[in-house]
Amino acid sequence: MTPNNTVVQAPPANDKRLRLLEATMKRHQYRPDALIEVLHRAQELFGYLDIKLLLHIAQRLKLPPSQVYGVATFYHFFSLAPKGVHSCVVCMGTACYVKQAAQLLSFLEKETGIQVGETTSDGQLSLMTARCLGACGIAPTVVFDDQLEGHQTVESVGERLNTCLGVEA
Repeated sequence: MTPNNTVVQAPPANDKRLRLLEATMKRHQYRPDALIEVLHRAQELFGYLDIKLLLHIAQRLKLPPSQVYGVATFYHFFSLAPKGVHSCVVCMGTACYVKQAAQLLSFLEKETGIQVGETTSDGQLSLMTARCLGACGIAPTVVFDDQLEGHQTVESVGERLNTCLGVEA
């Protein structure tokens, strides 16, 4: 049951990914302390952790759904929504922030029409922030599709965004 008392169905039993997830839980003997490993495997298999999947895991590991949801939302590497084909992460660490990272983020939000943590409606881009990417010497930094780029400006971010999305300049 969800907070609004609607019943949520687990993924179909004939889903191969669910059988692989079940094998992972069985290997860990359905121990509640294997939650993080199980969530990692679930995300690897499904791409993200939707509410049905979280409830299924909670049931199988005999954990309260609130605990499973709490762990899934606490760690940044878990996603509760599908990720875009491309990703953009803006560093908001002190060095980057001082060097106008907030303006870069504002520009990206305006250009894409999404906020941090969201994915464009066409599924092409997910926009995120990081507390620090550890590249303070080349601040401000932005990561496009796992490629760190330093000394970013609104213009360079705009060009990279267009390249990433296949838009002609």
